[in-house]
Amino acid sequence: MKIAMVASEAAPFVKTGGLGDVMQALPAELAKIKGNEVCLFLPYYKKIKQNPTIEVEYVGSFSMELSWRESYVGIFRLKSRKKKLQVYFIDNDYYFGARGSVYGDFDDGERFAYYSKAVMAALYYLDFKPDILHCHDWQAAMTLIYCRALYGQWCPYTKTVFTIHNVEYQGWADASFFGNTLGLPEEYLGHLTFDGAINMMKGAIEVADIVTTVSKTYADELRYPYYAHRLDGVLRETWLWGITNGIDTTVFDPETDPALKTNYSAKKMEGKWDNKLELRKELGLRTDTDAPILAMVTRLAGHKGIDLLCYIANRLMEREIQLVVVGTGEKQYEYALSSLAKQHPGRVSVQLAFDPALASRVYAGADMYLMPSKSEPCGLSQLIAMHYGTVPIVACTGGLRDTVPPYNGETGEGRGFTFQSYNADDFLGAIDRAVGLYYNDREQWNALAKRDMEIDFSWRVPAAEYMQLYTELRNK
Repeated sequence: MKIAMVASEAAPFVKTGGLGDVMQALPAELAKIKGNEVCLFLPYYKKIKQNPTIEVEYVGSFSMELSWRESYVGIFRLKSRKKKLQVYFIDNDYYFGARGSVYGDFDDGERFAYYSKAVMAALYYLDFKPDILHCHDWQAAMTLIYCRALYGQWCPYTKTVFTIHNVEYQGWADASFFGNTLGLPEEYLGHLTFDGAINMMKGAIEVADIVTTVSKTYADELRYPYYAHRLDGVLRETWLWGITNGIDTTVFDPETDPALKTNYSAKKMEGKWDNKLELRKELGLRTDTDAPILAMVTRLAGHKGIDLLCYIANRLMEREIQLVVVGTGEKQYEYALSSLAKQHPGRVSVQLAFDPALASRVYAGADMYLMPSKSEPCGLSQLIAMHYGTVPIVACTGGLRDTVPPYNGETGEGRGFTFQSYNADDFLGAIDRAVGLYYNDREQWNALAKRDMEIDFSWRVPAAEYMQLYTELRNK
């Protein structure tokens, strides 16, 4: 099967969030399946161009119209021995190659409309007629619309899949954007129009053959206004297929992770305790204690539950615990957490930084991982934490509900500790249950951590689900 993947980011080339991790792992896993040919398209950002470790080769170039504009399109390909997975970069210095930013520019709508149309033009240039065209989030949404509107005769049998990773960002633009920039036939105006403006995600939802989300619970949640950011009406009329993300276990692996002082596995967990001691030393936490380390590696934003953490902070310090937070974000939370660390030296460490190596050491050295998100489409951090033997404490929302069934003290079943309502007291209650098990039954605690490590969180299972979806689509 020929599969074309289109996204705005993919590790290790460029990554700003979970989408980058997904697009690193999913195309690679699909390419392992016999009979598949996979190509991944990305913008040729400045940070990719200037990275000396990324070797590319020139494939070709041409001019392309974007409404009244005529734009250059260059195609570069990653030098790789993996013939079944080809990574292509769309080159245009005006939109991508001369800027340091990935997102957040005033003309993001135009940038990614250009990118989406250029991907279809590149597929035509390469004569790669995909059986499946799979586009991710609003930045790639227009690709499948251009596929239907302008390339339908060239690839009439191509089936289109659109995946919503985060519905909060939808690709809004002024109504004039349709004529001034997109240059599409008038029949597509209705699909793209929402509340008198252009909404690129809505267009993709209506035009795609199938729409997926990154967890089964999130697929259900998107039918309600609280989660759908105004698109609930559109999504209630759409059949959503929820496929829960995995993690790249070749990247996130405590047995091989080069950032760790001591590598370890579920069969030999002693190394985790070594990493706990080393983490305490590195972050200036007291070492003369048996207290559990509670950790977060996250963006410091309200929807990540940082407001709940700040609300219970003083009461949390009444417990015999240590707290580690790594991340950057909203200034109010940076200030509040930094102040907490100053008030409790040796017990609280707050690192206002984006540091993947430190993140690995936190996953390995912590006992409990806090994820009290208000909403979480899938979440990868809880999966990484469990794979490193760190027990999650999570809100029951989105992918957190799907991946962290609550621990049952009577049966020993479950993967972590959960709370139902978005409430600080409920969050603290879940922490207390976890800390209670840690202190009162260390044998059961260690058994829980070990079981979490043994779960298969790789992309093998999600990739098989995507292949099932692709096959059903192709056979229709």
